[in-house]
Amino acid sequence: MEYLFLALALGLALSFEFVNGFHDTANAVATVIYTHSLKPNIAVVWSGCWNLIGVLTSTGAVAFGIVALLPVELVINVGSSAGFAMVFALLISAIMWNLGTWYLGLPASSSHTLIGSIMGVGLANSLLSSGHVFGEGVNWAKTQEVFTSLLVSPIVGFTCAGLLLLLAKRLIHRPELYRAPEGNKTPPPWIRALLILTCTGVSFAHGSNDGQKGMGLIMLILVGIIPGMFALNMDTDARAIAQLAATSNSVIPVLQQQVSGTFSNNQNITDELSNFLKPTGEANDKTFAALAAKSRTIGDKLAGKTSFKQLPSDGLSSLRTDMYLVAGTIGKLDNQKKLTDAKQEEVLISYKKQLDKVTKFIPNWVKFAVAIALGLGTMIGWKRIVVTVGEKIGKDHLTYAQGASAELVAMTTIGAADYFGLPVSTTHVLSSGVAGTMAANHSGLQVDTLRNILLAWVLTLPVCVLLGSATYAGSLYLVFNLLGLK
Repeated sequence: MEYLFLALALGLALSFEFVNGFHDTANAVATVIYTHSLKPNIAVVWSGCWNLIGVLTSTGAVAFGIVALLPVELVINVGSSAGFAMVFALLISAIMWNLGTWYLGLPASSSHTLIGSIMGVGLANSLLSSGHVFGEGVNWAKTQEVFTSLLVSPIVGFTCAGLLLLLAKRLIHRPELYRAPEGNKTPPPWIRALLILTCTGVSFAHGSNDGQKGMGLIMLILVGIIPGMFALNMDTDARAIAQLAATSNSVIPVLQQQVSGTFSNNQNITDELSNFLKPTGEANDKTFAALAAKSRTIGDKLAGKTSFKQLPSDGLSSLRTDMYLVAGTIGKLDNQKKLTDAKQEEVLISYKKQLDKVTKFIPNWVKFAVAIALGLGTMIGWKRIVVTVGEKIGKDHLTYAQGASAELVAMTTIGAADYFGLPVSTTHVLSSGVAGTMAANHSGLQVDTLRNILLAWVLTLPVCVLLGSATYAGSLYLVFNLLGLK
């Protein structure tokens, strides 16, 4: 049964990235196709290759940034029926909305779609679980951080692309750059090279940012279903394990300086740290005492071990949960400025980095699978979104300079977001960039198209919250209860 769920969950995760290719990667090839710089078939293959490179060289920060939005109790119990329901609900609701907007040719945001679904699952979980306050399941601080990037990025795209076009007109006096393509004639070589370069940059940046969203969910699936292989980075060497065990023990006296009591019950320790990691959680003496006790537990479990393979499957799961709670607690304490002693902060942050190395990892085969799904999605479903971006945003045909300006800004914005671990929407940045160049060029904007796009952007969040809530409740109480899963 578990392998059936594994196949279904991985299929849904890769389907999400496949549909993501319809929306987001299609934006990257819109300008080179509409300026006849590359033929459509060549453009989508080229873009797919650079998406692959972007995914393979990504840091994973965005992937685990998405995971940080999920309710902590579902993340640490991802192998339970509630954990499976969470993953299925996220993916099904996101795919449904993405397919609907793609069919209408509306370049909606896959980032908004996924985050709205996550919020829906969090709200439903807090409503349906006993002992929870409604809304407690949503990481509001992280959500605010993500939505700030999603809100600001289209404004940056519109403004910067328009300004870049105006600057190019002032500095580059080449009339052919500012004319629409004539028939099927290819642009001059230097313009063609510029447009291919910007297409390459957007594809690479998209792979390194958007491609990570599916990777984070795939890792949750693998950890929940086959923890013996993926709960921890099994390639960690004996030296790193010994260092982690030593550090786990060395931080205990540092933490105990701030507390007078201790914890003896492991469940109480887990509950204390889990409650602190909730959005409403506040630090106190018990938090530091629980952190010290959990660190001792980690040190004890790793004592004398030279490989994680020496631990049983259930032992790997519990150890990963311990590490996730400790690393998350240290991170939140640091964000809340509760680590007031400089030496304490240095020791604990170093400890967190060691823990993250063995829990926040993404195998290369996962990256390849996501990249291939993105590329195939672009090759099969690119046309609807490309037509909207190339023909329906402005009243005039896209010029070479407009395409290059929009893509150069998109490439830079998405690359910066990847560096800071922020999930931004390729769709929002590039579509708003094209609109910005049309406005700066006085080409005119097609109000009906812009209204439909903005309506899709506005509706994405509430619709996906509702879809996420409904699919989570349905899968948890109808499917899993009927199957008798725990």
